Amino acid sequence: MSMSQHVLSLLAGACIASGLFLSPVYAAGDDSSKTPVCKKGEIYDQKTKKCVKQQGSNLTDENKADYAYALAKAERYAEALEVLDTVDNQETAEVLNYRGYATRKLGRTDEGIGYYLKSVDKDPKYAKVREYLGEAYIVKGQIDLARSQLETIKSICGTDCEEYKDLAEVIADPSKI
Repeated sequence: MSMSQHVLSLLAGACIASGLFLSPVYAAGDDSSKTPVCKKGEIYDQKTKKCVKQQGSNLTDENKADYAYALAKAERYAEALEVLDTVDNQETAEVLNYRGYATRKLGRTDEGIGYYLKSVDKDPKYAKVREYLGEAYIVKGQIDLARSQLETIKSICGTDCEEYKDLAEVIADPSKI
């Protein structure tokens, strides 16, 4: 390989690598989540499709809650809770569910279950909270309660929905939580 070919090869590799570092990072593990996660102190604005400073941003509660969930799915649980703290209406089923998810993933399973149960009270037909509540029961070794949540999910969305399949999978193999 000539010197100019070698230099071109290095430049091409650098361009490809820099593209990888400039690309948005998406929350892992949730096929429905396409919300990029930003660096700490920023939040993804769904309207402008950009990361903006968390402080002073004029974002909706829904935007903040969705972003907190994306952070939690990216295993940035403490940051997810910080973003949830900025939501004005703390009593929606989604906010309570996402708070339960992040606290459970931080190892505070009983606290997470408390948030899940409040979420269920707000929206008994919210299948995602039923899935996560079932997972929390599995963590506690309460498989019968997890199976009860699976049956409730079945009555909400059947056996083909993601929530049913995901909970059934972890009931069959708890190591997948």
